[in-house]
Amino acid sequence: MPEDYKDEVLSRRWFLAATAGAAAGAAVSDAASADTLADVPPREPGADLSGHSERSRFVMISRIPEATPGRRNVDPGDAINSKTPLDKLVGALTPTDLHYERSHAGVPDLDPAKHRLLMHGMVRKPLVFTVDELKAMPSISRTVFIECTGNGWENWKKADENLTVQNTHGLVSTNEWTGVPLKFLIGLVEKEAGSTWMLAEGDDAAGVARSIPLTEEIVEEAFVAYGQNGEPLRPAHGFPIRLVMPGFEGNLNIKWLRRLKFGDQPWMTRWETARYTQLLANGKARQFQLRMDTNSVITSPSGTMEIKPGYNRVTGVAWSGHGKIAKVEISTDGTETWSEADLNGPVLSKAQTRFGMDWAWDGKPTKIVSRSTDEQGNVQPDRKTFIAQTGTNALFHYNAQQTWSIDATGRVRNVLS
Repeated sequence: MPEDYKDEVLSRRWFLAATAGAAAGAAVSDAASADTLADVPPREPGADLSGHSERSRFVMISRIPEATPGRRNVDPGDAINSKTPLDKLVGALTPTDLHYERSHAGVPDLDPAKHRLLMHGMVRKPLVFTVDELKAMPSISRTVFIECTGNGWENWKKADENLTVQNTHGLVSTNEWTGVPLKFLIGLVEKEAGSTWMLAEGDDAAGVARSIPLTEEIVEEAFVAYGQNGEPLRPAHGFPIRLVMPGFEGNLNIKWLRRLKFGDQPWMTRWETARYTQLLANGKARQFQLRMDTNSVITSPSGTMEIKPGYNRVTGVAWSGHGKIAKVEISTDGTETWSEADLNGPVLSKAQTRFGMDWAWDGKPTKIVSRSTDEQGNVQPDRKTFIAQTGTNALFHYNAQQTWSIDATGRVRNVLS
């Protein structure tokens, strides 16, 4: 290809890319003032290298310990979970130390040299694996979200206007996990054909144990993880090994995994009878509601923030336990009209996806909402539809559309609709 023609092609590509974002660029440049580097502080030697990198002293970011709905910023000894600061994150991945935390009896201090994984029950070859043996097996790495079933529970019955998105939706995070496919381990122990359920049990003091149906999807996608974002699991997230169940309830992703037992029926543990069940509007209780449904939330602007009239960038995250996010729509007029948002690539299956849209606010009071649709056509419901189906006695699997109100001063507040 002649050089002059190559330059012409490159110039054309640059022009197309530049004009595609011209509207947003113009809005941003209009908001910026002309300046120079004359008053920028001079360069100076920096800090010495260290064993690990710290965040900038200008970045204040942390999780929030929480007890029950409405009891936030509690003493860590009284907390049952710690929420991810979604309003301060960018992209789709969650930093390892900010991944939400949920435990029933604290974080055990397990020696990987002594830890074991027992696989038994309806299998032909019961086996016990060391952590080193698991690490020596064929592995996969997959980026997926894990979400606590209690995510969103703050807005079941009423809305505290002073909540942030960290308060309302901070029990979901996305990491890259590395480990051994469940299917490979099942092959080693030679599971019997009649075994259709698996009991996964943790090594924490609470002895969390859940019955898991061995569907084709679960057998193909679940894995025993020992890695998190390129390093060993953190203790709060299951060190030395945990079960990862892409798209399913956070409590099925058993941390500190020590046992997998195979059988032909569920074990009906206290965790799936007394704990993780749903009292519905018709008075019946739903059991084994395992998959996390299609969801999304605007993270900026969101609760307790303040904005100014003119250009604003609306951004947030969407996710679905059914697969990839197909589209996200945003309403800036209280659901009167909807506009399709941009999705930041790559859009991965059962992982959070960042979305965004340019918006010129006219300074009048309004409400902003997002709704997501996944690749199977599942649409995130509005609150009225959701409550009509589930009632207000439940506590888990809240995925109704999140509404933020904006008053004439630009104050953003949490409201139900």
